[in-house]
Amino acid sequence: MVAPATNVPPVLDGSAPAEAVAPLMRGIAVLRQLTEAGGTLSLSGLERATGLARSTVDRITATLARMGYVRLDGRDAVLTPRLMELGNAYLAAIRLPALLDAHADALADELDESVSLAVGDLDGIRFIHQATRRRAMSLSFRIGDLLPAERTAPGPLFATEWTAADWRRWRERRSADPTDLGFPAVPPRPSDSGADSGAGFEAFVERARVDGWAMDDQLIEPGLVAVSVPVRDPRTGRVACVASVVSHTSRRTVTDLRDDLLPRLRATVAAMEAELRVRPPAGTPAPPCGLAAWTGASKQELGREFVESLARGLTVLTAFGESRAELTLTEVARATGLARATARRALITYEHLGYVEAHGRVFALTPRVLSLGFPPLSRTSLPEIASPHLAELADRVAESASLAVLSGGSGASAGTSSVAEIQYTARVATRRIVSANITVGTRLPAYATSMGRVLLADIPEAERQVRDLAPLTPHTVTDPVAFARVLTEVREQGYALVSEELEEGLRSIAVPVRDRSGRVVAAVNVAMHTTRRTAENCVAEVLPELYRTASRIEGELRTAGRFTRVPLA
Repeated sequence: MVAPATNVPPVLDGSAPAEAVAPLMRGIAVLRQLTEAGGTLSLSGLERATGLARSTVDRITATLARMGYVRLDGRDAVLTPRLMELGNAYLAAIRLPALLDAHADALADELDESVSLAVGDLDGIRFIHQATRRRAMSLSFRIGDLLPAERTAPGPLFATEWTAADWRRWRERRSADPTDLGFPAVPPRPSDSGADSGAGFEAFVERARVDGWAMDDQLIEPGLVAVSVPVRDPRTGRVACVASVVSHTSRRTVTDLRDDLLPRLRATVAAMEAELRVRPPAGTPAPPCGLAAWTGASKQELGREFVESLARGLTVLTAFGESRAELTLTEVARATGLARATARRALITYEHLGYVEAHGRVFALTPRVLSLGFPPLSRTSLPEIASPHLAELADRVAESASLAVLSGGSGASAGTSSVAEIQYTARVATRRIVSANITVGTRLPAYATSMGRVLLADIPEAERQVRDLAPLTPHTVTDPVAFARVLTEVREQGYALVSEELEEGLRSIAVPVRDRSGRVVAAVNVAMHTTRRTAENCVAEVLPELYRTASRIEGELRTAGRFTRVPLA
């Protein structure tokens, strides 16, 4: 059954302005369908879901793949973390996650409950930050997920500022989609919901207006309860976002939330509003990018298979960000390197689709930009990011490639045990008669492995304690002083090469993978039998490929980790 339209304007219904960019609209339709499918959908599935011709789907996905937003895996199109740069542009522009997430995280730690931040999106709400608890029953909503306002605690608080047009839109949506099939992030609406009727929700809104807070007593699904307080912009007095504490009836009743948690939530919101009052000025706007020139070169190289108007249209969203929350047409054109006419048509298209709103002569992104891949990608782990790149590496060098982290973490504490270990978290093996018998989850002593040495070398020497260097082969470095020199050399040269120290006949070379802060969080290696490549060959032939692979992993990790936490394992 096809879900009815949500509060998102239709993409391909023929109602677009004459100046709208049709290829950009089709590309957005493909990205939306991939998002709703969880990030992966076959090309034939995209053809059916969008109603586009297969040749059009092929050209769009080829263009998105060229941009790094989609990976083509056989017959499937798969969203990649680089697509999150579109949602990152919105989150950076509003600055709320960067300013408030530490307060939300601290409250979650204090209460041992999930805490979220949400913004209003027409007659729905959309999450912009989640501090969740690891439990069998825990909050499963993702950053970017859209929920109907009337089935949430934040919804009534946003609705206190709705206009007559907003209420009319809400009633029209409720009439067209009475069971919320257009909101895939929530279960279908229960028929006995307290907010099911318009009058019921209006009563909730009036109560929230008087109380200054709102409660969700199992409106989304049985067992889920939440309490919410608005965070107001000190400059305007309007609701900037809503902070919520979410729990389960097995742990908290709604009375507990009101009596015990609401005062602590209010104190945190007061601290958030104080943060907004003293917010530092935004940084210097980024210099103009060369994406427009890049799209032109890609068109020349790929010809008809590259949809230049789609690629150029998507670059318009990346023009926004910190220090660029509101831009004029001229500023958008300057930031992207596009002609004013090209930028104008893209902005007209986005305004029609609801991704951009105009305020006089300036434009701003809306929360709907988060619907372009952000929800499924916000839960991406480092092994998921690395795996396709490891497969390409293994194919290029014809050897097995792996990703590993220090077990127990990648900071100094991981190196304080008597024998620090690495844990393999992703691996692509080649078909050879003689190969290392290693699988994901395997643990090995860090001191005798190339990946372990790369990870240990990043720990400051004063904090690093590596003891019990047992000889695993006659070649294993076991003298602590000599081993310290080895780690210094690894740190200085940027890679580790280990020959027959873990096992005779095994040679491996590894490089670090760094996060946005520059900290080494993982390592990538290539392992082989010593008869296949000399140490010199490894440095000359394999090391450049390792660096290239690590750079690609780091690029996606930094994009994915800008406003989300990327699990390392």
